Amino acid sequence: MGRTFTTYRQLDQMDCGPTCLRMIAQHYGKHYSLQTLRESSFITREGVTLKGISEAAVKIGFRTCGARLTFEQLDEEANLPCILHWNQNHFVVLPPQNYDRHKKNSKILIADPAHGLVNVSKETFLRSWLGSSSQGFALLLDPSPAFYEQEEEKKTGRNLTFLYRYLRPYKGYLGQLFTGMFVASLLSLTAPFLTQVLVDYGISQQDIGFIYLILVAQLALFAGSTAIEMIRGWLLLHMSSRVNIAIISDFLIKLMKLPIRFFDTKMVGDITQRISDHSRIEQFLTGTSLNTLFSLVNMLVFSVVLAVYSIPVFLIFIAGSALSVGWISFFLKKRRELDYARFQRRSENQNNLFEIITGMQEIKMNGSETTHRWGWEHTQAKLFKISVSSLSLAQYQHIGFSFFTQLKNILISFLAAREALHGHISLGMMLSISYIIGQLNSPIAQLLSFLQAAQDARISVERLSEIHNREEEEQPHELKPEEALLHLTAPAARGRLNGTYPESGITLENVSFQYGDPGSPMVLDNINLTIPFGKTTAIVGASGSGKTTLMKLLLKFYEPTKGDIHLGDIPLRAVSSQWWRRHCGAVMSDGYIFSNTIAHNISVQDETDQQRLMAAVKIANLDSFVNRLPQGFATKIGNTGRGVSSGQRQRILIARAVYKQPAFLFLDEATSTLDANNEKMIIENLGRFFESRTVLVIAHRLSTVKHADQIIVMDNGRIVEQGDHQTLTALKGKYYHLVKNQLELGN
Repeated sequence: MGRTFTTYRQLDQMDCGPTCLRMIAQHYGKHYSLQTLRESSFITREGVTLKGISEAAVKIGFRTCGARLTFEQLDEEANLPCILHWNQNHFVVLPPQNYDRHKKNSKILIADPAHGLVNVSKETFLRSWLGSSSQGFALLLDPSPAFYEQEEEKKTGRNLTFLYRYLRPYKGYLGQLFTGMFVASLLSLTAPFLTQVLVDYGISQQDIGFIYLILVAQLALFAGSTAIEMIRGWLLLHMSSRVNIAIISDFLIKLMKLPIRFFDTKMVGDITQRISDHSRIEQFLTGTSLNTLFSLVNMLVFSVVLAVYSIPVFLIFIAGSALSVGWISFFLKKRRELDYARFQRRSENQNNLFEIITGMQEIKMNGSETTHRWGWEHTQAKLFKISVSSLSLAQYQHIGFSFFTQLKNILISFLAAREALHGHISLGMMLSISYIIGQLNSPIAQLLSFLQAAQDARISVERLSEIHNREEEEQPHELKPEEALLHLTAPAARGRLNGTYPESGITLENVSFQYGDPGSPMVLDNINLTIPFGKTTAIVGASGSGKTTLMKLLLKFYEPTKGDIHLGDIPLRAVSSQWWRRHCGAVMSDGYIFSNTIAHNISVQDETDQQRLMAAVKIANLDSFVNRLPQGFATKIGNTGRGVSSGQRQRILIARAVYKQPAFLFLDEATSTLDANNEKMIIENLGRFFESRTVLVIAHRLSTVKHADQIIVMDNGRIVEQGDHQTLTALKGKYYHLVKNQLELGN
C-alpha cells in the first residue's frame, strides 16, 4: 500500500479539488484549512478547474505541471502524490504506491475525497481516469523551498467538547438528572439481592410472609424506578428541545453574517443538510450522552456485584463484552465512509427536488418532465445503493454483536449452574447472576450506540465547523459614519456638491471586478465614476455590460478586485455593510418575494408603520390592487411571488424599497415588466420621491432614464459615454443608437 497517507474528506459536493490539495500539502508536512484552499482555487457552485487547483498550489509554494499522460508515463515518470481528473467530474489523489504492473492482481491505491483510501483494480483505474481516451489529465506537484518557508495555518477545527456549552444553562436540570441517576442505581442494586433472599430464604424456608414482604419491596422499587424514569424523560425532553433550538439558531445567526459570495458557491442542499445534522448533535448531547452515562453507572455497580458473586463469571462477561465492542468498532470506519456518501447523495437529492418544484413552469413549458424525473430517479438509485450498503453493514454489526452476546450468556449460565452445583454459590445467587447479566447487556448495547452517535455527531460538527469558522462579513473595526452621512446628504451640503464642497458623492476610482480566477474575464474594467449626492444617475447598456455587477459592488455584496470606492472621502470597504445597507433601498432584477402577507413583504419587519406603508404603496401604484383583495394587506402570497403577476411582484419590490425611506436608492430594471400606463405613473411618483435622495437607476427602457441628471453608458465592462440625455443624443454615439428606436429619434 505504500507509506501511510493522511486523507481528508470533502464537506460539500464541489470540494474534491481543494481537498485533494489539502491532502498533498499535509503529506509534505503542512496543514491548510479547506476554506483557504477553496478561496485560492476560486471555487464556484460547479467546483474548481485543474487550473484553479494549480494556482492554489502555486500560492502555497508548490511547483505544478498539468499534463495528459498515458498509464505507463504515470507509472514510470510521475512524482507521487499527484492529482487525477476522475470520471470526468471529480478529482482524486494518487498517493505513493507499491503497485506492480507486472503482477496480475496488483491493486492501485486511490485517496478519494468522497470515500477515503480505496484499492482499485487496474481496469477500474483506467476506466475512471482515462475514460475512452488513451491519456488522462494529471496535476503533478513538487514542493519548492517557498513551500517549507511559509508558515502553515493553525488548526482551528472544533471537537465535540465545544457542544457541551449548550448544556451549561441547564446545570440545575443536570443536577436533578444525576441525583435521579444515583437513586435509580441504588434501587437497581437492591433488585438482585431481593431475588437472592427470595429464593435462598423465602422459598427454602417456605415463609409466605417473607415472600409477600419481598413482593411489596419489589413493587415499591418498580414504582420508584418508574417515577424516576418519567421525571428523567420529561427533563430530557425539555432540555433537548431548547438545546436544539439554540444550536440551530446559532447556526442561522452565523449563516446570516456570512458574505454574499459564500452563497454563490453553496448549493441549497449542502446548507439544508447541515441544518439536518443538528438533530444528530442534539440527540447526542441530550439523549445518547446522558443515557450512556446512566448506563455506565449501572454497569459499574452491577459489575462490582457480579465480581463479588463470582470472579470467573465476571471475567467471562468482560471478555464477551470486549469482543462485542471490538466487533462494532471494527465497522466504524466503513460506517463513516457511508455517512459521507449519504450526505452527498441527500444533498444532491434535495437540489434536484428544489429545482423540479421551483422550475415546474419551465419544465412543463419545455416538455422535459421525463428528463428531470430520470435525473431524480438516477439520484435515488445512488441513494438506494448507499442505503443497501448501510443496511448490510448494520446487519453485520448486529449479527456479530448478537453472536458474542448470546455466546457470553450461554457460557455464563453454564458456569453459574456449575458453581451452584458444586456449592460455591447458592441457587438464589445463580438467579441473581442471571438477572445481573440481563441488566449489564443493556449498558453494553447503550455504549455501542453511544460510539456510533459520537461518530455521527463528530462528522456533523466537522461540517458545521466549516460554517462557524468562516470569517463574517461584518468586522468590529468597520465604520458607521452616521453623522458624516447626515452631513453629506443634507440639503445644504447637496447644494454645494458642484461647488467647492470636497465630498462630491460616491466615487469609483479605477474599479475592476471579476467573479472567477485571475484568468477569468473582467466584468468591470477600470471604472472611474462619480455618483453625486442628491442627484439621479442612470446606467444604460447592453445585457452583460456590467451594470448589475456595478450596483452589487456599491451595495457591498462584493469587494472590487482592483481599485477603490469612496462614500464621500470615506473608503466604502471600511464602512459597516449592515449600516450601509440600512441606509440603502434597492430593487434588484432578481428580488425575492417571501411566503407571507403583502404588508410583510413590503415592510419585511414584524411591526409595520401604516403611514409609511400607505405612502410606499401609493408611490408603487399598488393601492388599487391591494384594495381589490378581500383581505387587503393581510393577503398572503406564495413563495417567490406565486399568486401575483410579474408586474404586481415588481411593484411590491418598489414599495419595499420606498418603505425604507432610504438616503440612497438603487433600481435595477425596476419597471421592466410593467405596462406603459403603470410605468408612466410610477416613474412620475418616483420622480417626486427621488428629490433629496441619491439615486442610481439601471434600465433598458431608456424613457425611464431620460430625465436623469447624468447618464452612464457601459459596454463590455467599460464606461464608453457619460453625460445628460441631450448631450449624449447630440453625440450620436452608443447612447444615440440605443435610444433611436425606442424614442423614434430618426436619423
